[in-house]
Amino acid sequence: MSYWGYHLILDCSGCDHEAITSAENIANFAKNLVKEIDMVAYGEPQVVNFGSGNKAGYTLCQLIETSNIMAHFCDESGDCYMDIFSCKPYDIKVAENLFREYFAPKRMRINYMTRQA
Repeated sequence: MSYWGYHLILDCSGCDHEAITSAENIANFAKNLVKEIDMVAYGEPQVVNFGSGNKAGYTLCQLIETSNIMAHFCDESGDCYMDIFSCKPYDIKVAENLFREYFAPKRMRINYMTRQA
């Protein structure tokens, strides 16, 4: 069966502090992720640091021709919440492994769903 969308949700904790507080590292991750899961970027990744208190940190937005990649990194806790949504299928293991390589989370909760209206 073919689905409208494929949605990977990663809830990660204990990420490497230096890695999640580097805009350059986050942008490089996004560019490499797009390549490794065989997507086409629509523009450059947007990496913006904002928020306050325990919500402060970088947010990543990478548009892809088939939807988007979003992530928010929390400086204080070392947590990260990432979503990859695409109407084109992709290898979720590749995405998980690349995230581990770039951010070294101590724990990763993985949710994956197919979407169909």
